Amino acid sequence: MRIVLQKVSQASVDVVDEQTGELDTSFDPQSIGRGFVLLVGFGEHDEQPNLAWLAAKIAKLRVFEDADGKMNRSIRDVAGEVLSVPQFTLYAQVRHGNRPSFTAAMEPTRAREQWMQFNDALRAEGLPVQVGRFGAHMRVSLTNDGPVTILFDGDELGV
Repeated sequence: MRIVLQKVSQASVDVVDEQTGELDTSFDPQSIGRGFVLLVGFGEHDEQPNLAWLAAKIAKLRVFEDADGKMNRSIRDVAGEVLSVPQFTLYAQVRHGNRPSFTAAMEPTRAREQWMQFNDALRAEGLPVQVGRFGAHMRVSLTNDGPVTILFDGDELGV
């Protein structure tokens, strides 16, 4: 499992209708204020990642400034929100050729299930979570604050 976390002052996601290229009016745009945008991907060999541990780690991550300007506050401390966006391209392999291969990404049905469980784990941590749409063409807009961007790689973390 890989997660790219970006601390943001605001973010939103719209779904694009594949047929027309226009915004999909059946999907209400999701937006957040201060918080995290999480780009979330699952690899083909991710058996059962410890989603609860990752959600707790993200909820407790101290990257928001305190009164002294130091990164000492968590998303909970600042009443922040999460925008979770499924992102299979985090498993792109670009070693050979010029066209990325996505064979290392988890099969979509399983990945969708894992992503939904991860979002539930974030909610269980008391975080408000907005989501993109799995498998859709989305337009994500955000203002990275800091900038702060952190990579969580399940293989490195042992989860």
